[in-house]
Amino acid sequence: MIQSMTGFGKSTCQAGGKSLSVEVRALNSKALDINMKLAPAYRDREQELRGLIAGKLERGKVELVIGADANAAAAGLSVNKPLLAQYYRELLELSEELGAPPSAELLPSLLRLPEVLKPAGQEADEQEWDVVRACVAEALDQAGAFRLSEGAHLEADLGERIRTLRELLGQIPAHEEKRMLALKARLQRALSELAGTVQADPGRFEQELIFYLEKLDISEEKVRLTKHLAYFEETMAGGESQGKKLGFISQEMGREINTIGSKANDADIQRLVVQMKDELEKIKEQLMNVL
Repeated sequence: MIQSMTGFGKSTCQAGGKSLSVEVRALNSKALDINMKLAPAYRDREQELRGLIAGKLERGKVELVIGADANAAAAGLSVNKPLLAQYYRELLELSEELGAPPSAELLPSLLRLPEVLKPAGQEADEQEWDVVRACVAEALDQAGAFRLSEGAHLEADLGERIRTLRELLGQIPAHEEKRMLALKARLQRALSELAGTVQADPGRFEQELIFYLEKLDISEEKVRLTKHLAYFEETMAGGESQGKKLGFISQEMGREINTIGSKANDADIQRLVVQMKDELEKIKEQLMNVL
């Protein structure tokens, strides 16, 4: 079964006297792109967290957020009193200049300004870190399960579009015989119009007709496209990290469809080719989110 690159996981735990929340969000990306927002006590563990993410989520744009509740955050922070006092004095002066009395919410607002609250310097011990690591692993597992669930929907959609392509390909032979007869009639009509000035050799005419029809023959393209469709389905069923491989197969499918269109020389076949191209574009759009 294939996987989607879209995933979400969330876990909570109690560690070091703090209530922690861990969230993992994943989106599509060509490589593994990790961004982290960590509580101050765990910033020195960033490299280990990157390794943990890489081991669970192979590819995608991944964001990891480890946050503490307000009480925990306050317990792990100290107030930069000189900076807070400076902010307070400047805002009081500004209030006097504007003739607006300071709000009762002034002090809580000041605490949210940059650098007013700073880490108290406490680092997580190994026991606390073991709990946090397990919490992160749980959130990553949830994101992985989410990817599998989304992958099942993608696989069903892709499978339906492959079946549609196979049905459209199967409609082409019904138009091929008519196409050949029309081509032969057109050439014979052109020769008949020149009958007064040119004497055509019937044998040579048949040879040239066969040569011309061979140039327009699409049998090989139909066979190769049929094999590509089967290989696409086989690859989808063969593993989880198949997005790039499926992308390569879809490119080969596009080449065969384009060649059929260029050789068709028939309005009905061209109509089928346009429908096939439309389905293939939808497949390529879906593959952008396949792991």
